[in-house]
Amino acid sequence: MLLRTFIAGILLASGAFAQLTSFPKPSYFRETFSKSTAKVALKDPVRLKDFVVGEKLELSLKNYLALVMANNTDIQIQMISLEVPQDAITRAFATWDPTARASFTSNRTISQSTNILDGVPTTGSVSALTQPAQFSYSQTLPTGLNYGATYSAGKTTTSSKNATFDPSVTSALAFTVSQPLIKNRGTYVNRLALMSARSRYRQSEYNLRAQLLILVNAAENAYWDVVSARETLKVSEGAREVSAAFLKLSEKQLELGALSPLDIFNPQQQLANADLVVSQAKFALAQKEDALRKQISVDLDPALRKLPIALTETVDIMTESTSVDTEQAVARAMANRPDLKSAVQNLDIDELAIQSARNGLLPNLSLSFNYASQGVGGNFIPTGAPGGLTDAISQMFGFGYPGYGFGINLVLPIRSHSASADMADAVSNRKRDTLNVRTTQQGVRLDILNAVVSLQGSVEQLKLAKLAQDFAQKNLDAENKKYELGTDINQNVILAQNALVQAESNVVVNQIGMRRNLLTLLTKTGELLDDRGIVIQ
Repeated sequence: MLLRTFIAGILLASGAFAQLTSFPKPSYFRETFSKSTAKVALKDPVRLKDFVVGEKLELSLKNYLALVMANNTDIQIQMISLEVPQDAITRAFATWDPTARASFTSNRTISQSTNILDGVPTTGSVSALTQPAQFSYSQTLPTGLNYGATYSAGKTTTSSKNATFDPSVTSALAFTVSQPLIKNRGTYVNRLALMSARSRYRQSEYNLRAQLLILVNAAENAYWDVVSARETLKVSEGAREVSAAFLKLSEKQLELGALSPLDIFNPQQQLANADLVVSQAKFALAQKEDALRKQISVDLDPALRKLPIALTETVDIMTESTSVDTEQAVARAMANRPDLKSAVQNLDIDELAIQSARNGLLPNLSLSFNYASQGVGGNFIPTGAPGGLTDAISQMFGFGYPGYGFGINLVLPIRSHSASADMADAVSNRKRDTLNVRTTQQGVRLDILNAVVSLQGSVEQLKLAKLAQDFAQKNLDAENKKYELGTDINQNVILAQNALVQAESNVVVNQIGMRRNLLTLLTKTGELLDDRGIVIQ
């Protein structure tokens, strides 16, 4: 009998603990009792020193974007946004978490005797000590079935002579099973919360990708801002050199008497204006470089923040490689745009909400079963035979004194305003999100059309700007020749110089504009991250 008792106890305990993923492993206690800390340690920027070449921070576009993904603070903030919906998935499993409970109490009572059978004078007192203990385990399965096992034991000691057992020991083992038959029945209904959490997590991934498209677009624009400012400075410095050379020629002509003193002011003014433009271009470049340093968080490193930045990309671009088929671009955008995928994912969430609301309208009918076995032990007073807990457990596992039964429970909602409102809200949300998918699709198409038109316009404008630059250079050469021959005045030469500077500046602006329009098109089609080799992990 003791062997049967021992084996049954082991099976019961192992069946309960098999449902626990970490108990009684040490990790369970570390997770449960460890002190939570709110301290957050921020890591220093990484890989910056890998691109230091000759006291300069040399960056290609590819390397720059790699540093942006590794160090940009705004991107790191967006990456954390996935943790909350991921925790929601973990929280959804709480419905099926098993629970183990244990309790023990010890109570002593002293009361006045009122029965002569107690064996004490009626004016005396009776002392009683009760020590009940209970251990239980319960869990709800994904099918909706709830089961539980409870073991209870108790010991009672009394000074009364009226007791049959003293001490008296009881032991009982009970099993209960309850299965919903209509509401909350089946794996699908009971996993709706989990499926909804997973669907929201996928939506969060799409939203993260959409935010990264925006941030990477801004980061690459910052790169081209620096390139643009650098090329503008080169144009300004070239214009200053031309103005300085023309002023030197004019001063030589003034010394030889070939130029009137009144005509020297135009070249001097031209050089002063060129110096001003160069100064403005230098400070504009410094501002753009500071913005670039923030993108890769080099501003957080005192040893590297003051290093000059050398960008290896040029503004030259082949206009022949920019032809785009509009409808194909729209099709790619419809397949890749994360904001559109997020809008479509909302429909899945709405469908799950409708199923959950429909379940809430159903009546609650459940079928339950219970079975219990008990045993009694202790010192049997009439015979003086000793006994204890082992006797009670042996009787309990002998199942000679069982109790069992079943029941049906029905909760029929005559009218449920709350469930009806939940269903109406779920249907309304589905209608709204369906329209939102349509308007998002229309917006995607319009974005692509605008991006393609802008790109095509920049291609034509760049061709015209290069043509205008060529004519401006030829015009300046002609004016210089006529001025050297004495058939023209220096004012026309200065006007030709200004026209050439403006034409060269227009070429740079249109080259950068074409780069930006290509970047915008890749962003609008949702292909920017893949085109730049960026993988989200």
